Amino acid sequence: MGSIEEERPFIEKGSVLQEVKLYAEDGSVDINGNPPLKQKTGNWKACPFILGKQCCERLAYYGIAKNLITYFTTELHETNVSGAKQVMIWQGTCYITPLLGALIADSYSGRYWTIASFSAIYFFGMATLTLSASLPSLKPATKSQYAVFYIGLYLIALGTGGIKPCVSSFGADQFDDTYPYERASKASFFNWFYFSINIGAFISSTLLVYVQENCGWGLGFLIPTLVMGLSLVSFFSGTPLYRFQKPGNSPITSVCQVLVASYRKQNLKEDNTLLFETLRDDKIEHTDGYKKSVHRKLIRRFLDRAALISEDGVSSNQWELCTVTQVEEVKILLRLFPIWVSGIVFSALHSQIYTLFVQQGRSMERVSGSFEIPPATLGMFDTASVLICVPIYDRLFVPFVRRFTGRAKGFTDLQRMGLRLVASVSSMATAAIVETERLRMRNLNIFWQMLQYFLMGTAEVFFNIGQLEFYYEQAPDAMRSLCSALPLLSSAFGSYLSSLILTLVAYFTTMDGGDGWVHSEDLDGGHLDYFFRLLVCLGCVNIPVFVFFSMKHLQKKATWVPISSSVLFLLVWNL
Repeated sequence: MGSIEEERPFIEKGSVLQEVKLYAEDGSVDINGNPPLKQKTGNWKACPFILGKQCCERLAYYGIAKNLITYFTTELHETNVSGAKQVMIWQGTCYITPLLGALIADSYSGRYWTIASFSAIYFFGMATLTLSASLPSLKPATKSQYAVFYIGLYLIALGTGGIKPCVSSFGADQFDDTYPYERASKASFFNWFYFSINIGAFISSTLLVYVQENCGWGLGFLIPTLVMGLSLVSFFSGTPLYRFQKPGNSPITSVCQVLVASYRKQNLKEDNTLLFETLRDDKIEHTDGYKKSVHRKLIRRFLDRAALISEDGVSSNQWELCTVTQVEEVKILLRLFPIWVSGIVFSALHSQIYTLFVQQGRSMERVSGSFEIPPATLGMFDTASVLICVPIYDRLFVPFVRRFTGRAKGFTDLQRMGLRLVASVSSMATAAIVETERLRMRNLNIFWQMLQYFLMGTAEVFFNIGQLEFYYEQAPDAMRSLCSALPLLSSAFGSYLSSLILTLVAYFTTMDGGDGWVHSEDLDGGHLDYFFRLLVCLGCVNIPVFVFFSMKHLQKKATWVPISSSVLFLLVWNL
């Protein structure tokens, strides 16, 4: 048998033979803790199990979220405003818990075990919610019965918090950034990842919504519970094929260390030649490596003091001396902040799909022959637009645009995120026009809502795929799960913002004793179109703000720096 070197395969690239490396070189390991073989782990071999898990999990989630407003108003007898606020607060919680999941994944258990453990919590919450809707002794009527309902609902919110920020990053971990072919495949993975999400959402918008309104809520919640169990089976089935990134130190601790160290040294004179981590012996024989952020002198220089070596020399106290990489990671987070804020307004607009869009549809003509259309079913046009647009975008639109821009992905991630703002405002403007016509005609057909759902789905294609790639690529290596949670956090604040706006509108428009813009019982007595126009104005203000900060944004720079094991130990000690 020949040596490993002799057995290495080669591929022909043009007229040059390029070596195909046997092992991934991005720091990942296989299930046994060994360097993963490229031909047996990761890449597209592992992705079907991750995509299958995500498809089933999203089907379960949207099986609850898509029609939850109807459950609140018809089964729990909440008003339009109260039911919408309850759904928005729950959705906000679903998107704020990912911050907890991201911190656990990055700092302690890693992405794989975080997904696994929080999925179990998720499944238990789904089962509790199903029992609450199925058993007469648990159906919400008394305080204790309501408690069971809300425990199940918010266990789902907690469970999804460990999955949302980790699954996309875990899928991206299956591609070796040091290998050009796999690096190019990663962009396509994000497209198909989002495609799989919307397969689950499409089934929820059609089959599950129909079952809930025509066959009972017990069965309507039981089906997504079983599907959630199937998602666990899919995820664990791919375990031998996965590549695993080891968790590092707490990213929040690292950020705090930089802030504390820079504050302590605020009186020291700046000297960029004395920054810790820039000092190393180039003659050392290199056996290991770490990914180092490139120092940028002109960006938030006050933070550089955290890495400034004082007269006392190199300190082992990480609260007194940080590395340049730590400092640059904090700068990256600060540069991401304005982009992140713009996503809050988008999420406030998007949250209407699950609340007031549904209630608007319930006030429209919904009978087609002998069949009455559940209003939440129109959400399938939001999902259908994604299912149609993602393949067209990935296979046709990107190659076409690439000819003009010269970019492998066609548009930049920020350009795609900008397009979503325009599409979301267009969706809300369409909803306002439809509502104006509905109030005028009184019997407007529900299918007039198709365009507003379709436009919001188009906005999702540009926004969600763009932000998945943007935050993954721009995030510091040790903070990828945390940064993957940032867009989810903007969705949380967007839902809370929407709930706040709705509360304020309901308060101020009923001060004179009127019915208000959003009537508590019958939308015919209000002016929902005014509320939609208010959101259009908010979105129009958000667009130029996003464009301004996008033009100012500086991309992350990093480099692989080979170092000896002794120097690596010193750096790890100070992280």
